[in-house]
Amino acid sequence: MKNLRKLLILFLVGIALTGCGKKEDKKAEDAKDLPKEKVSFLLDWEPNVNHAGLYVAMDKGLFEEEGIEVEVNQPPANGAEALVASGKADFGVSYQDTIAPAFASEEPLPVTAVAAIINHNTSGIISLKETGIERPKDMEGHNYATWRLPIEQAILRQVITDDGGDFSKVELLPENVVNAVQAISGKIESVWVFYQVDGVLAAKDNVPINYFAFRDISPVFDYYTPILITNNDFLKDKEDVAKRFMRAFTKGYDYAKENPKEAAEILVKINPELDKDLVQQGMEYLADKYQDDAKYFGEIDAERWNNFYQWLWENKLIDREIPKDFGFTNDFANPEKLK
Repeated sequence: MKNLRKLLILFLVGIALTGCGKKEDKKAEDAKDLPKEKVSFLLDWEPNVNHAGLYVAMDKGLFEEEGIEVEVNQPPANGAEALVASGKADFGVSYQDTIAPAFASEEPLPVTAVAAIINHNTSGIISLKETGIERPKDMEGHNYATWRLPIEQAILRQVITDDGGDFSKVELLPENVVNAVQAISGKIESVWVFYQVDGVLAAKDNVPINYFAFRDISPVFDYYTPILITNNDFLKDKEDVAKRFMRAFTKGYDYAKENPKEAAEILVKINPELDKDLVQQGMEYLADKYQDDAKYFGEIDAERWNNFYQWLWENKLIDREIPKDFGFTNDFANPEKLK
């Protein structure tokens, strides 16, 4: 009986392994049968931890499994939006705040946000600890490096005013800061940053800082930044290609959030110019923030999206009111709709 039981177990294991092998073979065969498609992708900046899932999907052959070849390019000076809108790029990285004026124009830019790359806004104000800027009103009497963008300055004015401060007492210095930690160690006292880059850099370099996040000041400023956008005609005419791309893209980020160390290694392997320690620490910070409390990676919450655009309209920061639910879809991130 013992021998018979052993033989039965071995037989069942053999069937299971054969089944797995057949599934893998079928997966490979299905990929061969898919028509090969080249998809162009525009970053928003130099490669960094925001883009980790993209590079994971490339490295692990997830795009290849979907019959997709991805060409990644650096953005032009004016960003990815114009090239994606013109059809010269299929996908690109943008931001809900910077794309707002294009959505509010008489002829809205023909692009759609198909995924939130990070579920909550990770930006805020950084300063050296010695300056004493612990909260928005503390910026009074100090300078701030501004990009001179109306929406940027309006957000800053709002958080300072709501905190009981006087925005007019903040000295605005027009500066295009590349390295915020280096900047605040010089003549600049405060800078708008994304924590996963400059906050992590400060920690790595043992620079004592103060930081406050915009999403902690007001929920209306918990908008989506960055977002993945694509051309509307591409979505309509090549819906299947878009879905195949998104299946691989979302799997890449699902892997990155579960395996931040390995994702960091892949990012540096493909982009060897990056600082390995900075990438590793950035991934440790960001891993649980890609999806955070969303139902799935990439989900865009309509209420948060609409509330921010309503705030822009009420504060006369856009020329036209953006209709509710305009400019985004969850149809290409929701795993149930990608099957």
